Amino acid sequence: MPQAMTPTREQILAASAGWVAVVLNVVPGLGAGYLYQRRWKAYWITSALATSWFVAGAALARNADAASEAQNQLVGLIGLLVLAGVTATEAGLAVKRVRQSD
Repeated sequence: MPQAMTPTREQILAASAGWVAVVLNVVPGLGAGYLYQRRWKAYWITSALATSWFVAGAALARNADAASEAQNQLVGLIGLLVLAGVTATEAGLAVKRVRQSD
């Protein structure tokens, strides 16, 4: 009886559509493209960074006056957009890198 072959991490990554991982990291953000690629370490790192960003924003907003609240929200949004952009770029480049090494 032949044993089923389990695909390697690189095979799974190479079989994934790079554009899907990029879109999933941008649109819902926070590493959803890493879940699609089954890249758990990258997902947890992204989740930890996003959580840290939220906690830091909440801690800074607690002592802020009402006038600076809009600025704090803008900084928070820009930070999350930068995180989404970086993770989307990295997810796309990871697929490209694995496909070129084959």
